Amino acid sequence: MEKGFLALILHAHLPFVRHPEFPDFLEEDWFYEAITETYIPLLKVFQNLTNEGIKFRITMSVSPTLLAMFQDSLLQQRYLKKIEKLIELAEKEVERTKWLPEFHDLALMYLEHYRFCHYFFAEKYRCDLTLAFKELMEAGNLELITCGATHGFMPLMINQTAIKAQVVTAVQSHIKAFGRPPRGIWLPECGYQPGVDEILRENGIRFFFTDAHGILHASPRPKYGVFAPIYCPSGVAAFGRDLESSKQVWSADEGYPGDPFYREFYRDIGYDLEYDYIRPYLPSSGIRVQTGIKYFRITGRTMDKHPYNIWIARERAATHAGNFMFNREKQIEYIASIIDRPPIVVSPYDAELFGHWWFEGPMWLDFLIRKITFDQNTIRLISPADYLEMFPKNQVSVPSMSSWGYKGYNEVWLEGSNDWIYRHLHKAADRMVELAMNYPNASGDLRRALNQAARELLLLQSSDWAFIMKTGTMVEYAVKRTKIHINRFNQLYDQIKYNRIELGYLGELEHKDNIFPNINYQIYNPNLSTRALQPEVAATLV
Repeated sequence: MEKGFLALILHAHLPFVRHPEFPDFLEEDWFYEAITETYIPLLKVFQNLTNEGIKFRITMSVSPTLLAMFQDSLLQQRYLKKIEKLIELAEKEVERTKWLPEFHDLALMYLEHYRFCHYFFAEKYRCDLTLAFKELMEAGNLELITCGATHGFMPLMINQTAIKAQVVTAVQSHIKAFGRPPRGIWLPECGYQPGVDEILRENGIRFFFTDAHGILHASPRPKYGVFAPIYCPSGVAAFGRDLESSKQVWSADEGYPGDPFYREFYRDIGYDLEYDYIRPYLPSSGIRVQTGIKYFRITGRTMDKHPYNIWIARERAATHAGNFMFNREKQIEYIASIIDRPPIVVSPYDAELFGHWWFEGPMWLDFLIRKITFDQNTIRLISPADYLEMFPKNQVSVPSMSSWGYKGYNEVWLEGSNDWIYRHLHKAADRMVELAMNYPNASGDLRRALNQAARELLLLQSSDWAFIMKTGTMVEYAVKRTKIHINRFNQLYDQIKYNRIELGYLGELEHKDNIFPNINYQIYNPNLSTRALQPEVAATLV
């Protein structure tokens, strides 16, 4: 009989980036890289385990923006072209490295992987990866939960109806993709403020996550710390992040990904090889970018990188998986000895850590699941919903306002580089509520314009733009996207209010920003209940 439980949470999210007005677009590569380096490798690991009859439980939040991109025909076709070009490049690399034994096996590995990605994406799942996630959900090995519709940062939303719209849209998107309502939600950036849980309850959400201090500073103080959930007064459960297990995995300095035998992320043939050779595989602008083919290992804090050896790295991944399991066993054994229930250790990570940033991450996860299954009996993998079913009685407490990220209290998303955006976000949210209340029964072109205004507001609210401004990567794009959605929303607002809708302009926006095709602008009407907006979840209310 196990002494406690481990909940591994993978947060799968990307901002909605889709530019049909250009033949290719640099920031769309975020999505294509994530498919090739993270989502297909993770799905492959989970499917292999499932096919071997190994039972496991992993919780994944798949954000509605990522779902929308998975299901978008334009992005699907562009990914196919992308992976076909990578196959062509890998074939050239196999030939080029024929007399470079330290690189040749790696070139063969990349070619095999890219061919598998093409088969998995195009043939097995007909270009829609949501089908693969759904299979694993139905097999009982993946607990799929949702996120804010566009990853809007809820603690900085003054308008409560705007928060409700993020949650309602997210639940609707999840039901459409997976055929059932989500039991949990990943609050964007783990951002929580008291009162958000009431909106979650109204939409059938049973649990969410906070960073550790969100639970530890709850009122009253939780008896079990982060090793058991607490119930908010609304009845929705909050699970706290375990700092020890999280840091072991995500930290490049202290965690496993910084091991010198693992693959170096930044050393890529897109920068290393002659320009004329690599040019056909670069964006149309011609700037050098990462291709994904990398031949060197981390080595250390030096520019002199040594060749990467996949077999040594694989051994290191197995060793690190064993170390992680041993640490969780000892952690759980100790906690179980001082509290009166089996503890749960909640370990959440960004999904893109596995494969994209940490190349060996998916194989580490594969080893970990196998080791937990066969090599010990102290801990069991579980989803938060499973834990609540086993232990339905929990302490009632109010989590503190919190987020993850630098200092843990919103500072990443509200500071000098990005504070200018919020006056626009707040005003746009108030205006959208005004429109929803003034036009309760719109139809025809007016309804189209109202729905598109709702899409533009949701896209404007993405926390990714503020995050990028803070971190200093691709700032120009984040600022441009923010200003574009402000301008598009305001133009639609004026056209609707003064009854001069420009159908050509509206059609152009519907083509470019086509997310949430079934959106109902009345999600911004504060007088409408969740029961009226989405009866599908009314029966699941906590």
